[in-house]
Parts: sequence; structure tokens; C-alpha cells
Amino acid sequence: MGKHGAFIWNELITPDQETSGDFYSRLFGWDRKEVNAGPFGTYTIFQHNGKGVAGMMNPTIDYTRKLGARWYAYVAVEDVDAYVARAKELGGTVIAGPDDIPGVGRVCLLADPTGALIRIMQPAAEPE
Repeated sequence: MGKHGAFIWNELITPDQETSGDFYSRLFGWDRKEVNAGPFGTYTIFQHNGKGVAGMMNPTIDYTRKLGARWYAYVAVEDVDAYVARAKELGGTVIAGPDDIPGVGRVCLLADPTGALIRIMQPAAEPE
């Protein structure tokens, strides 16, 4: 994987993708690619020079709906389940997941002991 422990993705959770998307597209010159995420609605990939730089989606769980719009960072790990267990040992809380996202990887939303949120991700295996 080579990226273990590194921030690998940023994602905006917003109840208004149109307004947020317009703002960031105009601010940074990002293009938007919308993807059907099934029951989760539309997932938007912000792109710069044809490369994905961040994602955007609507809140999908009650916990995040009450927080309003916010950015999340994803950190790569080699084994999401092992890190979930370790986070619990260290006083962290699992907010959502772990969940498998086909073609993307295994993800989990954690809160540290102070309530700060972070997502960990075990990226899907790259095709050989």
C-alpha cells in the first residue's frame, strides 16, 4: 500500500451539494463529476486537471446530520478492523462502520477521546 498512516482523501459532507459544489468549484477551479452512490444518493468527485482531489456527499447517518456541513480527512491503514480495535483500546469511539465500499476499500468513522472525527480507510487492492 505504501501510504499507511498518510492522509489520502478529503471529503465534504454537506446537506446542500449544489451550493457547496458551486462555491468550491468557483474558488479553486475544480470540475465536478457526479456518481450514483445508490442508496446514499449522489457522490461528487471534485477534479483538478482531470484528477480527483476530494469528494462530496450528503450526510448519510444521523450522527453526521446533526453536525452540519464539514470536511473529513481519511487516513490509510493496512487493516481497518485492527485499527478499530486499537482505537477503542485508546478511548476512541466507532461512529459508523467499518463498511466495505466496492472498488474503494474498507472505511470507518472514528471519534478520538475529545470527539474529533477522522475516517480510516483500507484501500481496495490495486489490480495487478
